[in-house]
Amino acid sequence: MKSLVRLEEFGIFLFSIYLFITLNYPWWLFPLLLLVPDISMIGYAGGNRIGAVVYNLMHFRALGLLLYVIGAVLPMPVVALTGVILFAHATLDRAFGYGLKYGDRFQHTHLGGIGQASQRQEEVSA
Repeated sequence: MKSLVRLEEFGIFLFSIYLFITLNYPWWLFPLLLLVPDISMIGYAGGNRIGAVVYNLMHFRALGLLLYVIGAVLPMPVVALTGVILFAHATLDRAFGYGLKYGDRFQHTHLGGIGQASQRQEEVSA
């Protein structure tokens, strides 16, 4: 099942590339900006709860889509670009197994645990 979900996420990521192409920005801007939303990890300097809220806000796909639509309709290309990047980044994260964070620790996500300790725990449980 995990493979199927990851395949679906990669398909959605391809859709985000299509959305980017419609904005008429140079192609190299997409890979350059793709990791920018991870700056939100700085929120963890304020503790796990604050970090999770900041991280989740920047990785909430609905926010990315909302910004894209607002930017496309108004037209505000920078807002649309911001939305596409947020959407693409969050989708790619999910394809690689990184989900939205719970407030107890960074490795605890809605898709399960991340990291070696979490993988060992899943193997023991299986």
